[in-house]
Amino acid sequence: MSLSKRGVHGCIATLIAVTLVGACVLAPAPARADAVKAIWGPYEHNGVSLFPVYRELGVTIYEDDLHWDEIAPTRPRNVRNPAERAYQWPAEVDRAVAEANANGIQVALQIIGAPRWANGGRPPSWAPLQVHEYSNFAIAAARRYPSVHLWMVWGEPVRAKDFEPLTPSRPYVHLNARQRRAPHLYARMLDATWLALHHESGANVVIGGMSDTAASITTRQWIENLRLPDGRPPRLDLYGHNPFSARAPNLANGPAPGQQYDFSDLRRLSALVARFLGTPEDPSPRLFLSEWTVPTGVDNEFDFYVSPLVQARWITAGLKVAAELPQVYAVGWIHLYDNPPASMGGLISAAGTPKPGFSAFRDG
Repeated sequence: MSLSKRGVHGCIATLIAVTLVGACVLAPAPARADAVKAIWGPYEHNGVSLFPVYRELGVTIYEDDLHWDEIAPTRPRNVRNPAERAYQWPAEVDRAVAEANANGIQVALQIIGAPRWANGGRPPSWAPLQVHEYSNFAIAAARRYPSVHLWMVWGEPVRAKDFEPLTPSRPYVHLNARQRRAPHLYARMLDATWLALHHESGANVVIGGMSDTAASITTRQWIENLRLPDGRPPRLDLYGHNPFSARAPNLANGPAPGQQYDFSDLRRLSALVARFLGTPEDPSPRLFLSEWTVPTGVDNEFDFYVSPLVQARWITAGLKVAAELPQVYAVGWIHLYDNPPASMGGLISAAGTPKPGFSAFRDG
């Protein structure tokens, strides 16, 4: 079954089939709290801090974006100095980091979007022409936020519209030279950022890969082709993946079609990461599941949805899977509130009523 994040809606028959199949899944036993729970912002809702809610949910990592193109619309003279006047650091991230610190919650920041001065005057989705420009900004960000030690390198670069110059491919085929260009470029950017951030602080953890299901090239194609010019894999501390799923998470499930690597494929994904990105120092990098959600209504992100009760069952099942796999470092949820028609994968309805999924995430 296909799944399309930020795509068009599937047919009604598909929606009904997914809902009915999910409804037949029995609620698994409560998950052990082995994997860390994370969640994407915002830091407030209607002017009220959400960190008490995040604490109630058992969240220990708060995730947010740093849009490089918006923070540095003009080139700073000293790109590694966060105090440069050219930098326009977002007040909402400053506030979120401060609130997270006050609440004993870690922060993971994702650096995304290249400014025009760095990518040849192109839109933010285009990668920088020189990978050191990205790693230099990562140093400036680390100095701006010294309490932050979890750093995600770009978001969903497996999507052509999110990371250019990526050229799409069909599943199950070897990439040609043009299609290998993007993963090779990303590998160099990731490795340079790993080196820069580790030189800045030994406490920094670099999360790379950042793949997701049903993208422009498959997760397997992406991982197989993350190679530096000398053939080595790029250095990373955790492998980032968004395991969006149109089926209930269950490790007994067979592989998802189209090399999607959804939540049921996490054991297979871990083996793939170990095979192609493992090093003698770290033969099996752990998985940082940055984004996961299950929509409960028609929205603009996914081509399927389930009932609120099925959402809760899938959340319980997913957290159980994560607890059973020592390879999973964290599970990150995206969308606390529904925001129709953009997204319907929240734990709380747009009217402010917690869904059954809220309790499932809290108790998992």
